[in-house]
Amino acid sequence: MRASTILNGTLDSISLRLSILTVLCYTATVTPSGTTPPTAPTLRLLPAYLGTSSIEEAIRTARGRRVLWLEILVNDRLDLTPWSSEPAVQAAYLTACRWYTHYRRLITFVLNRAPLPTTPGPIDDRDYRTFAEALYFAYSHS
Repeated sequence: MRASTILNGTLDSISLRLSILTVLCYTATVTPSGTTPPTAPTLRLLPAYLGTSSIEEAIRTARGRRVLWLEILVNDRLDLTPWSSEPAVQAAYLTACRWYTHYRRLITFVLNRAPLPTTPGPIDDRDYRTFAEALYFAYSHS
C-alpha cells in the first residue's frame, strides 16, 4: 500500500470522527424544544479548589473569597456584573487586576486571556506560590 493511500484513509477517519463529535456536542446542548439553553460561565478554579459551582457559593465563605481573585485572573469568560456591588467581588477584582498588571506577559503567554485593566498598586508576594499553582492548573486544564 502506498503511503498516500494510508494517509488519506487516516485523514478520512479523523474527519469522520470530528463530524460525529460535532454532531454529538451539538445535540447534547439542544433542549427538546430545539433551543439552546442559556449557559452559565464556566468556572475554572473554583470547582476544583473549593467544590463550588458558582460565584455566589464562593463569596459566602472566607476561603472562597480568598480564591476568587485567582478565578477572575485566569478566567476571562466571567461576567461579574451581577456581583459588581459586592465588596468581596470588588476586592477580588482589584487584586486580580494588580496581579495581572505585575505579571501581564506571563499570564498572556500562558493563558492567552483578554486583558484586565492596568491597575498599579502593591501585591502580596506571599501569594506568589498560590498564583503560580493556579496559573499552572488553569494552563494544564485548558
